[in-house]
Amino acid sequence: MIDLHTHSLLSDGVLVPSELVRRAYVAGYKAIAITDHVDHSNIDMVLGSIVKVAKVLNKYWDIEVIPGAEITYVPIEVFSELAKYAREKGAKLLVAHGESPVEPVITGTNKAAIMAGVDILAHPGYISLEDARLAAEKGVCLEITTRRGHSETNGHVFNIGTEAGCKMVLNTDTHMPEDLLTLERQREFLDGITDSEEEKGKILANAEEVVKNVKL
Repeated sequence: MIDLHTHSLLSDGVLVPSELVRRAYVAGYKAIAITDHVDHSNIDMVLGSIVKVAKVLNKYWDIEVIPGAEITYVPIEVFSELAKYAREKGAKLLVAHGESPVEPVITGTNKAAIMAGVDILAHPGYISLEDARLAAEKGVCLEITTRRGHSETNGHVFNIGTEAGCKMVLNTDTHMPEDLLTLERQREFLDGITDSEEEKGKILANAEEVVKNVKL
């Protein structure tokens, strides 16, 4: 299993990164990205800490730990600027906090994040077909999320993403230990999105492709 969107207590999760990774390993994950929330106020501290711990864990443990960040609620005018800065500071995977319908995310964030070249647009809500097509063009993955609330629009995301030819990935947006999925629960969740075994396989394979393209 692979999860490309998780949080530690460096933002609003409850576990230190090492415990988060250890629990993921025991649950059967082979790769995990730590993508704590960042904006201009905390990116140096949070991302610096994630890069540091990922380097240690990758040296000693048999699970790939990807240092990343979730750019969250920043003004759309400076989204690209902060994304570039995050890459320079060591983020190997960039997630954008998309326009979830259960939070007051700034309208236009989905498009700004796609144009900034993030890797994954998390919980993009009622993303437009135009933005989904842009994501497909730019190689940005749309997230199918298991997180309560955000997951309300998964059906829309899957249908629009399929029509636009987007790559999609399944993530937990983990904040607590119980958010991590077993393989059985992962497959059950995908069963609720589509009956197509081919489409389920693509979603899982897309996460593997993202990991393969990460240069640690």
